[in-house]
Amino acid sequence: MNKKNLLSIAILLIAVAIVIINLWKTNENKDNATKETATTENQPNVEPLQAEEGKPAPKFNLVTLEGKSVKLSDYRGKKVILNFWATWCPPCQAEMPHMQKFYEKNKENGVEILAVNLTSMDKGTAAIRKFVKDYRLTFPILLDKDGAVGSQYQAISIPTSYILDANGVVVKKILGPMDENMLESLVKNIKS
Repeated sequence: MNKKNLLSIAILLIAVAIVIINLWKTNENKDNATKETATTENQPNVEPLQAEEGKPAPKFNLVTLEGKSVKLSDYRGKKVILNFWATWCPPCQAEMPHMQKFYEKNKENGVEILAVNLTSMDKGTAAIRKFVKDYRLTFPILLDKDGAVGSQYQAISIPTSYILDANGVVVKKILGPMDENMLESLVKNIKS
């Protein structure tokens, strides 16, 4: 086998491992949620709806890394890239520099990136802060501490991103990492 085939197989194995880990964590979170009395419907931070292309994005209220409460509806009137990620995820690590460059170019043009960290699956806020500092991220980092928003948006494999139009409607769901050109193309094709 040549190096190219070996690399392809390695990438495929990593992707399969990520999906398996995410499914295991999702099932673990569901088991834990079943044991507790609270459900998504009773929590003030999420609606029980699921994200679907062509439909309004489910509302949520999360806290930023700095402790500020943020609602998805706060960004009505802007195109939004809603990105679900974790610090330990290699594809997430690969896409973050692209997202930061895209954000720097487009933040004044009615485009926002909301990076939702799947905190219940991550290594704690210290690791998230270090990641944000290391990658020099300036877009909002939201903490999904109980995994409810990630479940609502079916973020089973990560990164998972949703592109929302200015009215808060889901235009596109993207599984896997994005680069700057892909981000530009996706946002350019959204009708305002």
